[in-house]
Amino acid sequence: MSATQRPEPPFDTPQQNTVPGRTADMKPKPDHGEQSYKGSGRLAGKATIITGGDSGIGRAVAIAFAREGADVLISYLDEDDDARETARWVEEAGRRAVLLRGDITDSAHCDEIVQRAVTAFGKLDVLVNNAAYQMTHDSLDDISDEEWDRTFDINIGAMFRITRAAVRHMRPCGAIVNTTSINADKPNPGLLAYATTKGAVQNFTAGLAQLLAEKGIRANCVAPGPIWTPLIPSTMPPEKVEKFGSQVPMKRPGQPAELAPAYVMLASDESSYISGATIAVTGGAPML
Repeated sequence: MSATQRPEPPFDTPQQNTVPGRTADMKPKPDHGEQSYKGSGRLAGKATIITGGDSGIGRAVAIAFAREGADVLISYLDEDDDARETARWVEEAGRRAVLLRGDITDSAHCDEIVQRAVTAFGKLDVLVNNAAYQMTHDSLDDISDEEWDRTFDINIGAMFRITRAAVRHMRPCGAIVNTTSINADKPNPGLLAYATTKGAVQNFTAGLAQLLAEKGIRANCVAPGPIWTPLIPSTMPPEKVEKFGSQVPMKRPGQPAELAPAYVMLASDESSYISGATIAVTGGAPML
């Protein structure tokens, strides 16, 4: 599918009552590269972890990594159907898929994610911290202490804990790729807690790259703009979902498949001198 054939708003997709949402309920369905991504061995033999790997950007990255030759541990909350579908695509590419269900706000589970991957694959080469939580609020008074803390715990706290555990097992040439957001530089006031955490993710990654350079481990970010994933109809009001993506120069949201090449590039050994960078995938919207 060419860029000009990508779905454009207005969208009429059902609202979802559970976060992070389910792919099957979306209309139109997101494109994760199932029919389009072609691998070329750029991640051959690598052992990888993707958090939030069941759907959206995570599924697209899992498919791309598998077709590039990587085995994938897919960490997810409780979306079993989505997770199994992602695993199916990984296995169809001839690679191993390990599914691990659980809540990354639990420190012990963060350690389990890494240990399970090392046990299954015998090593760990690439960590993709992609899982995230957001919720739309129009007023500070609408954001409870619990909501604020939950957003930080999922989006940055878990990233720290999983990364800390992963680095213990990574060898030189390891790579960490974190999902930040255009909100790191251009915060949406309706997503105040989320945007604040994404600024923290970008800063964490920049410091991490410097800290790990002597170990030969790289750390980078991908900063998506509006991307069509189940998180959108499950966390935004209908009027925002209907127009989602229309604010960027391309006048549409990106599809998850359009993010995957950036993650592949940053995970591959071809990017051996790229660390501390943020790759913007924003449909033409500039980042500061």
